[in-house]
Amino acid sequence: MVRFDSNILLKQESNQTTPSGFNALFTIKYLYEAGAKVILVSDWNVNDPELHTESVADFLSATLQIQVVPMQGISCNKLKRVKDRIKENIHILENLSYFKEEVANCLDFARVLSSGVDIFVNDSFSTSHKVLASTVGVTRFCYACIAGFHFEERLRLLKNIGEANKKPYVAIIGGGNLNDKAASFHFLASKCEGFVFVGMISFQIMYALGVSVPLNLVDHKALDEALDIVRLARDTNLQILYPKDFWCRNKQNPSQLQVFPAHGISDGWVPVDLGPGSLDEISSFLTNCKKIIWIGPVKFVDSSKYTNGASKLAEVLDKLSQSNCEITAVGTTACQLMRQKKSSFSFISMIENAAVVWEFLKGRKLSGVVAVDRAYPFEINWNDIYSDPAQPLVVDIGSGNGLFLLEMARRKRDLNFLGLEINEKLVLRCLDSIHQYGLKNGYFIATNATSTFRSIVSSNPGELVLVSIQCPNPDFNKPGHRWRMLQRSLIEAIVDLLASDGKVFLQSDVEAVAISMKEQFLRYGKGKLDLVHGQSEWLEENPFGVRSDWEKHVLERGAPMYRIMFSKSSDISEVSAANDVIQKDG
Repeated sequence: MVRFDSNILLKQESNQTTPSGFNALFTIKYLYEAGAKVILVSDWNVNDPELHTESVADFLSATLQIQVVPMQGISCNKLKRVKDRIKENIHILENLSYFKEEVANCLDFARVLSSGVDIFVNDSFSTSHKVLASTVGVTRFCYACIAGFHFEERLRLLKNIGEANKKPYVAIIGGGNLNDKAASFHFLASKCEGFVFVGMISFQIMYALGVSVPLNLVDHKALDEALDIVRLARDTNLQILYPKDFWCRNKQNPSQLQVFPAHGISDGWVPVDLGPGSLDEISSFLTNCKKIIWIGPVKFVDSSKYTNGASKLAEVLDKLSQSNCEITAVGTTACQLMRQKKSSFSFISMIENAAVVWEFLKGRKLSGVVAVDRAYPFEINWNDIYSDPAQPLVVDIGSGNGLFLLEMARRKRDLNFLGLEINEKLVLRCLDSIHQYGLKNGYFIATNATSTFRSIVSSNPGELVLVSIQCPNPDFNKPGHRWRMLQRSLIEAIVDLLASDGKVFLQSDVEAVAISMKEQFLRYGKGKLDLVHGQSEWLEENPFGVRSDWEKHVLERGAPMYRIMFSKSSDISEVSAANDVIQKDG
């Protein structure tokens, strides 16, 4: 199933002529030509009478040169039948905008949506900041969840925005609503040498700097945020550039335009565009830049057909791109203008959906990215983490407060220990403990291990000798809720990366959960896992001599623990580093 971006594929001018359109189409063609049975899902404007399931199917058929068959209604039985029926055609489901369960990320709806689907491909980058049934919910029910070519291309551009690989790096910031964007400036300030403010947002900054501007143009609710940005810029020696003049329109005579200095806009006049002096100063300021992001439109109280400040700014950026300056345009308006001005010699990156970028700049995790296996590639410098990165590696999935791994790392200095935990606060505490203990063979990463285990562990130079999963989610009351993270893709990644004779240790205080974990590892272990020493019953003792915090709690109240150990080796008598791990101290 491919979740495609209707904003890309349903625009005729974008289909083949832009990298986004090409990659979005290529995802579908690639899967189809590789022999996959493809089901397409997306949402589109319900108010457009020309856009209904049949017309969208016809449009995509003509664009792809492959027949796309429309389906009306979304039901479990219908989707299961589609899987068996698809041979030469691609199917498309009806508009997801009709279903309130889509926006609510209803798990029952997601289960129906993913019925009969083995692999989910998310190629809808513009919705990656939203939690939807078709982008997040379905990942719980599919064998594998990956990013499409368009999605990965956009991720690459997004990641590049956050890199200060070329300097000077300047951010041109437009639009309004400073309240909603304020958190982004701390991230940008750590990367950039300058902020250039355009649009209505510039009046908040000018007011915070003490410039006399009409008070009706100032959003006083955002004053604290504006003052914080000014203080941040001063503390980091970051230069702020704001418009020095504006084209203004006479309220009484709308056809009358006049240029006013920023500090001297007369009563009865409203700004409609950047003035000529402002554009000249911006152009001069950007001359020596090597990297620029333009996010937010040059938009004021009103607009005028007689002024074209945004268009002139696009011309300036296009010329700079031809002089080895890296330009990224963000947002619909900025991208449209850059396409109009772009010459054949320039290379400009474009991200149409500004909301996704603002969420990224705020430091928030994008739900649609976290939900797929191939999210951000983890670029970890293991030499900075471990004194000897080549030592055998032990990974604890769902490491919690880290007491188990911390004690193991203190006892076994000849092994490296890695905790993968989704709770960021717990990870920060664990990292503080690592620092306090002076451990150079232990580390913790805040991540969803289901999605990122393979990419993280495969980059480590040491052999993976042990994976432990202990008492998953003890706060949940229902046993069935405790093991949602154990999916086939995670088990296969563990088995693929585990060294010969490597061990998998599982334990839970809920027998049903332990049985479920055992059965799933046997089912998806590719026939490579054996029970250690012919084990047929639960292990009576913890084989490591180190108990997790929750394990201690369970045993102190006299409750049982259900433990089991698997080995990847068919010859489990073979001695290796993994055997050393499971021996008790003393």
